[in-house]
Amino acid sequence: MKRLTPIDTAFLLMEKRQQPLHVGALILCTPPPGAPPDFANQLAERLRHCTTAASPFNRRLTGGGAIKFWSEDEDFDIAHHFVHLALPKPGRIRELLAMVSRVHSQHLDRAYPLWRAYLIEGLEDGRIALYFKIHHSLVDGIAGIRLMMKSMSIDVEDSLLMPAPWGVRTRKTQHAALPIPTPGAGTFSALTRLAGSGYKSVPAVVRQLRQTLSDSRNKHPEAITSLQAPRCILNQKVSGSRRFAAQSYSTPRVKAIAKAFNATANDVVLALCGSALRRYLMELNELPDRPLIALVPVSTRHDDSESGNEIAFALASLATDVVDPADRLRAVKASMDYTKERFRQMTPSQVLAYSAALITPGALAWLTGLDRKYTIANTVISHVPGPRRPLYWQGCKLDGIYPASLVLDDFALNITLISRHDFIDFGIIACRKNLPRVQKLLGYIEEAIVELETTLAPEVIEVPKKKRA
Repeated sequence: MKRLTPIDTAFLLMEKRQQPLHVGALILCTPPPGAPPDFANQLAERLRHCTTAASPFNRRLTGGGAIKFWSEDEDFDIAHHFVHLALPKPGRIRELLAMVSRVHSQHLDRAYPLWRAYLIEGLEDGRIALYFKIHHSLVDGIAGIRLMMKSMSIDVEDSLLMPAPWGVRTRKTQHAALPIPTPGAGTFSALTRLAGSGYKSVPAVVRQLRQTLSDSRNKHPEAITSLQAPRCILNQKVSGSRRFAAQSYSTPRVKAIAKAFNATANDVVLALCGSALRRYLMELNELPDRPLIALVPVSTRHDDSESGNEIAFALASLATDVVDPADRLRAVKASMDYTKERFRQMTPSQVLAYSAALITPGALAWLTGLDRKYTIANTVISHVPGPRRPLYWQGCKLDGIYPASLVLDDFALNITLISRHDFIDFGIIACRKNLPRVQKLLGYIEEAIVELETTLAPEVIEVPKKKRA
């Protein structure tokens, strides 16, 4: 048996009836040319025979109270974990996303290893889907994306020999973080690692904190602290019902905009989300006067190894108070540039400590509920790097990977996206009760792309292109 880490335990203790803490991903694939009508049935039968689960997919919770252990499940039941479903006619993307919304809302049974996989057929265009969900205490989001890619291949024939996702051995990233940093596990871990790096590291962190707080007091627009995000309908207690929306947007289009504004693709993505949220909240007459703030996970790792990610959290303005789309992008870029400049002057351990210390006041207010005017942030926006080449899964061409992340009390909306070589796949998950018709954000993101493209010279504009999930 292996005892759970404090962060893994925190995920289990934070879980409530209306707040399941699993993450998921919807994979869309096109069957190979000439596939028989019963291709999905054949694939389902093949996957049912994958009855060996690699670690950690064979781990089951044992123990009582707050002291829990992982033990190997000696009676692994593939029939519980793998489900074959068919969409109701006409099998539109609308029906698929509605199905994923319902399945994502359901808790995982703690009597079994905490994951399930759903093979879904019946799409009107002939594609098939795989929805996979797993508890965040078992695998974090970064490891989950790696897991999906490790079960795929760049070669069609080789992909048929790859194991099922639950047969791929994976591990959590070395320094996994809670989706919302808390003064408990996150701050303690960061300060412990800072202490291990030597006493000379502390002044650098203090110096950067003083600079940020001083800039904030002097009304520097890019210096954001964790007690200035205005509360709005995004920051309410959540219900147990979820709404999942997904769509892909052309990577070259986003990169063209980024190049024209001397920005990064992530800057553009944040600005697009800010534009979409501005319009969405304006239509509901719920747009705050102050700009919305996003909590943005940032990797502090300086190499490309797979030994794990070190995640800090940046606070970024979405500039939802700015009317002009181009000015909004410039404001978002300036906000991220300010944080990057702070980060550049510190080591990864110092960045983690700086991030934790900066966010702790807002996290305490969030946990205690004492401050009802401001909140730590309005939403979480995560940008995860994905495959850079076309991939195949079980003989099928990968068309998209759409993340379905966590929704928490006071964080009723989460936007996670995966950048591939040709498309950026957006996955939006929200509390269905608090945020009506949240799928409209997808159309507003496309409109925001077109608005920014109109500011560019004609020679850098690609023919508008988007792809439904």
